[in-house]
Amino acid sequence: MCRGILLLASFGIRLTAAEPDLILKDGRIWTGDPAQPWADAIAIHHNRIVAVGDNLQVAATAGPNTRVIELNGRLTIPGFDDAHVHLIRGALRPTRVDLSGACSLSEMQKRIRDYAAAHSKETWISGGGWDYSCFPNRALPTRGDLDAAVKDRPAYLVAADGHTAWVNSKALQLAGIAKGTKFTGAGKIAEDAFGEPAGTLSGAAMALVHKLVPDVPREEKLAAIEQALRMFSSLGVTSIEDMGGDDETVALLDELERQHKLSARVAVYITVSPPGSAEAVDHVIELLQAHRTSLVRVAGVNLVMDGQIAAHTAALLEPYTDATGAAGKLLWSPEAFNEMVALCDSGGVQVATHAVGDRAAHVVIDGYEYAHRANESHDSRFRIEQAETVAAADVGRLARMGVIPVMIPVLADQGAMESWSKELGPDLIKAAFPWHSLEQAGAHLVFGSDWPSGISADPLRGIHTAVNDWIAGQRIGVEDALHAWTVNGAYATFDNRNRGRLRRGMVADVVVLSQDLFEIPPAQIAKTRVDMTIFDGQVVYTRQ
Repeated sequence: MCRGILLLASFGIRLTAAEPDLILKDGRIWTGDPAQPWADAIAIHHNRIVAVGDNLQVAATAGPNTRVIELNGRLTIPGFDDAHVHLIRGALRPTRVDLSGACSLSEMQKRIRDYAAAHSKETWISGGGWDYSCFPNRALPTRGDLDAAVKDRPAYLVAADGHTAWVNSKALQLAGIAKGTKFTGAGKIAEDAFGEPAGTLSGAAMALVHKLVPDVPREEKLAAIEQALRMFSSLGVTSIEDMGGDDETVALLDELERQHKLSARVAVYITVSPPGSAEAVDHVIELLQAHRTSLVRVAGVNLVMDGQIAAHTAALLEPYTDATGAAGKLLWSPEAFNEMVALCDSGGVQVATHAVGDRAAHVVIDGYEYAHRANESHDSRFRIEQAETVAAADVGRLARMGVIPVMIPVLADQGAMESWSKELGPDLIKAAFPWHSLEQAGAHLVFGSDWPSGISADPLRGIHTAVNDWIAGQRIGVEDALHAWTVNGAYATFDNRNRGRLRRGMVADVVVLSQDLFEIPPAQIAKTRVDMTIFDGQVVYTRQ
């Protein structure tokens, strides 16, 4: 039979003359493709899938140089898409003071002292990862607390969520922040009972000190990003959306791609701060047009509407139950936000907006609706990032408009929910993390990790949380969770014709798991490991 073009009509598979470089066989392959949900084997040529089917079908495509990997019945799925990460901040955290997991002031101070002693030539002490919940009664740390650990040099330490900075007296002095200093932007200088700067800065006020912190050398950033991407490969992540990127982020990723050191596709969303401007949007459009390669893309803008529940900076419709009168505040005025979204949308720029509180979510959906009315035929795929609390009336509205909720399931860990119940009260906690409600309403539910702010970058940990019933009524099925980590993630970046499914013609991003998520008890999902990750047709990780 002619091997120039072979049409297996009975199976609906078209095979070409080029023999596959790689075949995966004898697996239980979940494709994410409704036309062919399951298969036994797939064939890969260069970076594309060229055949999907049963073992016999795919074996017929093999040539003398084809490498064959035996899956031995293991569950095999499309590569995970982490739809919400902060790449450079996460990559650099291990290279500076890392307070992740330190849940007492004394432990934090010890780590800071140890780092300062080991890096005596550094003019600033920087890093982060501290957690609000580790301070008594959610009180924010003070400059005095930090002075006790390092007083001779300025220190700047960012909270795990990236929305608050802890600074010492030396840093405040260098920034010219003293009693009576006012900040009128979208942020806050915390004050003590005497009106003195207390030692924390939130939102845009963080820049008052951050701009003074010496930049990390370029080569160190490149090495850190490369290491972070290797970590993602070990977790089966083959594509990420970097929220809060800038020109430097894009330039660094471009360089890694030129050096053939990227092990994930990266879509960058450029941060635009309030009130925004036409010039800022024009610049993003220039970046969009210049960065459309297969591995590095500028995807749109990242706007931030509010803060976080733990810091009481998420904007709520009703006050926090443990803070009299506090309900958070909006970082964009509704009017400025509406105009910015409309300006972006008219220029073909996708908008992703951080909104944790239900009031913030409501204003964001209003803004998307405002822009949609001006251009109803446009496929905007507006994104709402995190969406941790969404009013019941807004769930249906969000879905009807096609707004994509990008949610962080690991933040709904059972321990976190116990803390939330004290801050939000029993009524609002019922509206928290409404992924089942959003899915039932017809929304394209998408998952991410919020790394390094989240508890874990492991998608399997996220699936475990979403599938198990930590929040009454919001549990979803394994297949729905997989869609949120694969198919829908590609859709959320307009890349669903290229990746997200194991289908002929799609890029070959494939993950082999140690356990079958469809067969094991849901409580065992978190024990699953990634055995192999294939990115762009190449094996980039194998578990030892």
